[in-house]
Formats: sequence, C-alpha cells, structure tokens
Amino acid sequence: MKSFLEQNVSHESLITLFSQAPVAVSLLIGDDFIIHNANPQMLGLWGRDASVIGRSLFEVLPEIQSQGFVEILNNVYRNGEIFNGNRWPVFLDKYGVSEECFFNFIYAPVYNDDKKIIGVSIVATEVTEQVISERKLKDSEYRFEDLIRNSDYSIAIYRTEDLYVEFANERMLKTWGKDASVLGMKLEAALPELEGQPFIGILKDIFKTGETYAANEDKVDLIVNGTLQTFYYNFSYKPLKNQDGKVYAILNMAVNVTDLVMARKEIQESENKLRDLADSMPQFVWTCDHNGQITYMNNSWYKYTGSTEKDDQTKLVRNMMRPETAEKVDKVWEESIKSTTPFVMEYELQDPHNKDSYRWFLGRAVPNFGENGEVKQWTGTFTDINEFKQLETQKDNFLGIASHELKTPLTSLKLYTQFIKTNLEKSGDQKNADVVKRMDYQIDRLTELINELLDVTKIQKGQMPLNESYFDFDQLVDEVVEEQQMTSRHKMIVSKSSTGTVFADRHRISQVMANLISNAIKYSPDADEVHISTSLEGDQAKFCVRDFGIGIPADKQSKVFDQYYRISESKEHTFPGLGLGLYISSEIIKKTGGKISVSSVEGEGSDFCFRIPKNKN
Repeated sequence: MKSFLEQNVSHESLITLFSQAPVAVSLLIGDDFIIHNANPQMLGLWGRDASVIGRSLFEVLPEIQSQGFVEILNNVYRNGEIFNGNRWPVFLDKYGVSEECFFNFIYAPVYNDDKKIIGVSIVATEVTEQVISERKLKDSEYRFEDLIRNSDYSIAIYRTEDLYVEFANERMLKTWGKDASVLGMKLEAALPELEGQPFIGILKDIFKTGETYAANEDKVDLIVNGTLQTFYYNFSYKPLKNQDGKVYAILNMAVNVTDLVMARKEIQESENKLRDLADSMPQFVWTCDHNGQITYMNNSWYKYTGSTEKDDQTKLVRNMMRPETAEKVDKVWEESIKSTTPFVMEYELQDPHNKDSYRWFLGRAVPNFGENGEVKQWTGTFTDINEFKQLETQKDNFLGIASHELKTPLTSLKLYTQFIKTNLEKSGDQKNADVVKRMDYQIDRLTELINELLDVTKIQKGQMPLNESYFDFDQLVDEVVEEQQMTSRHKMIVSKSSTGTVFADRHRISQVMANLISNAIKYSPDADEVHISTSLEGDQAKFCVRDFGIGIPADKQSKVFDQYYRISESKEHTFPGLGLGLYISSEIIKKTGGKISVSSVEGEGSDFCFRIPKNKN
C-alpha cells in the first residue's frame, strides 16, 4: 500500500493534507475505504485512537452505515462528485456512548497521476455545540414570545436604533389605539404624536448606554379613538443584548395606571383610599410564592371569609374546597407550578355563611418571572361564577327536558311520513313520494340534533352510561362505512389492518366513527374522496379519517372538541350543525379510556383519529 501511494500521490500532498491541516483530516483508500491516515483531530471526532489506521471506515464506525454514508462515499469514489455536508447530524458511538453530533465536512475524490480515483479525502469540523446552542436559543425565543403575547401587561419590542416595531401584543396595540398594521413600522411613524415627548430619545439612548430605563406613573399623550388623550403608565425599557453584549432590541413593558393616578388627583387621598378602591373589586385578588403558599389576600376576601391576615390562607382555601374535587385542583395547580404555565380552573368553595353549601368560583393565576427567568410569585383571582353555573344548569335541564319531549312527536311524525310515502308509492304518485322522502330525511336530521342535545345533557350530569362488551372492531368499521357511503357522493377509501375484538360500547364507538366520517364529508365539499384507516398500536385500536377539505387553522385546532364550537370556512359561511358532535365524540372516547386528536393544515384537509384500549384494565 505504501509503495502504491508513493507512486500515485506525492509526498508533499500528503504532508500538506495531514500534517498542516488545522481541521480534522483523513484519507480513505480503495473501494473498501481503508483508513490510510487520520490526524488527531479526526480521531478525536470519531472517538477512536490510532489503532484504526489500516482498517475499513465502516469496520471502525459501523454505526454510520445506516446513516447514508455508504451511498455518499460510493458516489464520491465512483463518480468523482464532491460532497459538502453542512451541520450534518451523525450518531457516533464515542468511547462506548452513542452521541448525536453535527459536522461541516467535505468528501472529495483523490486522483493518481493517471487521473484515476484511488480514494476519498475527508475534511471536517464539529459544530455540535453551536447547533445545540442555537436550538436552545430558538426554544427560549418561542417560550418568550408566547409568554409576552398572552401577558396581562402591554408589551412591545423595538429593533435597531431606528426603532422598528418588531412585536406588540394585543394589550400594547390597544394602549396605542392602533392595529397590527403598525408592526414593521418605525415607532415615530406608527405614533407620530410622540414627537415632542421624551420617549423616542430615551429609547435611542439605550442603544448607546445599554442600561434599563424605568418610570412610574409617567405621562404620555396618545391618539386613541381619533382623539389625543393623556394617559399615565408604569413602564420599563429593557435592552436585549446578543452574546457580544451589544444591544439589538428593546423590550417595552407597560401597565396603564391612568385610573389610579386620576383617582388620586380627584380625591386627594393616597394609599388607603386607593387600596379601598382596589378592595372594592368583586374579585378576590391574591398572590403566592413560587411554591404555592399564599402571601396576600385583598380585603374583600377577609370580609367574605371572616378570616384575618394572621390566618394561614393557603390552608383555609384548601379546607374550603369540596373534598371530592380538592385532589383534582391540587393536581392541576401542582402541574402549573411545575410547568410555570397559567392556572385556570372552575371549582367550588364552601360558603362561609352556610357551611352546608358551596359556591362556584373561577380560579386564575399567572406566574411572575424574575430577571433570571425564575418564578418570583404567582398573581391570582377568585371570581364568583355561582349564578352563571346555576343558569348553565338550568339551560342543561331545559335542553334535556325539551329534547326528550320533542322526541315523542318526532317519532310519530316519522311514522306518519313513512305511511304517507308508502301510500303515495303504491298509488303511483312518485313525485310527491319523493317530496315526502326528503321530508323524512329532514326529520332524521332533526332527530340527530335532538339526540346530540340529549347526549350533552347526559354528559354534563355524568349520566351517560357505557354498555361495554366485546365486539369485532373491523366488522363495525365495515358497517359504519357502508352506511355512510349509501348517503354520500364521496368515495370512501378504506385501509384496514386486522384489529380483532375490543371491549367497549359498540353503539357509542359506531356513533364516533359515523360522526368523524360525516364531518369529513361535510367539511370537504369540493373533494371527491375520504380516506379511512385502522391500525393496531400495541394494545390499542386506532381509527382515523382523513379529508381533503377546508382544514382548520392551527390556533383553532385546540377548540374543535369544545362544546358548541363550529368550524367556519369564512366569516360569511358557517357549516350547519350545533357544534356538539366532536364534543360528544371526545367525551365518549375519554370515558372509554382512549384519546382523540386532530392534525390539520388550513386549506389542505384534516386527520381525525381516536385510540381505545382493546381490553378493559
């Protein structure tokens, strides 16, 4: 091998390639890709020592064979095409540990004097740390954007010294009296009324000083609703810096305190009366530390409960909860603390004036973060929604009674309709028989709507039983598809795997299947096909329906299983229905112990799937 190289590759070339290269370099010879040389940098990237010299690359690094390198090297060696890899992900077994690494590398053919390819040269640099750092930065930016978009504060970001409005949440746009059209504009162009006020100058100075600016109850004149008005804000301008410490943007956070300032000016009394004003709010306001221990309650709470600041309010709230729901509330609250995401939940608290009764409250809490991203405290409220819940119960009772009462005349009406249709057909009056047939179809639609209302009232009251038994899942799919195909022009393409028997409520599962298929038909009016598939995933049976219709916007997909939610193709066109089918289907699947999900691209179609366990645990 040595004599072969001396005859075909110059000694000077090898010295240049292997000795003087500041990067990882290796030379592979022959179609077996024998490692003829590899400098220390390359051996370090591979996680190997010098004993690999003289062996095949794929013998030394067998883990890369399934990662596309066989094809790449063969193409370089056989066709002479140079291959450039940029941030290429590679799984390597380094010193007995499998790691995902990222490389920039070049594979180039090596020629002899006869211009025949005799091997492949490799030049590589590892960029793993850079890629991982960029990933973490991007994840952090996503979380940050989501936080400020949903914040209770007015927030905006201005980029470069020209102060382009890169971001402004809804609260900030409302503060300015503007809409989203100002995004991308210079701040002084978006808010020309700031001319003559100090804010533009302060912001531009921050790009030079790199220091945070904060102010309390500062006056600003803004044009809102077409009128120049005076407002007061607590706000801060915080510089955002890159890794070099250079300011690249400014974060603006503001809280409108105009009402407080004006109230103080009008009544000429400060803290006590302002606090009385806050304490007169119908909501109970509270704060707690990062562990969930309550640190503050407003006076409205103390008046309501008869407790004092000396009492353990965390323990009091816990004791006031209805015992059978307290554990569930604790679980949701603990998850919010762990994930630092907002807490929202409805639950009952004991009425302090009647220990035998409970009132419904909406509990909300949002985390307040420190400069280092840690949760400093939580700010929350309890809102009395007892009257609303009573009205909701009355509504459900009314729907249940009304729906039940409507079923009897509808049943009779359907019988009369079928009787009339039969007589008309016997008398040869097919035209009127067809009219009655259409009327019968509308009765069926009305019956379905009433059944949906009845199902919802049963779900709300926890009175929807499941009559579970073993049944053939595949046979049920065939039956449902056949029934749906009889009334649809869409071609139903079925792809099934043998699922076998499952233990569930056959009627309710068929109801879910039919609902998903009918929805796919309804929301794809311009398509010709609906795809239905089943599969077995572990011990779970999976059923999916894919349509090629209007799709669902990403921000709406989490709502499709909500009660009364309806998908709209446009503001002018809403598809018929009560918005209950997917809600009922979701509740049936959850009650069965399974999961239902949606994946959709707006304008391209949707995939609805559910999974249920084959056997009862």
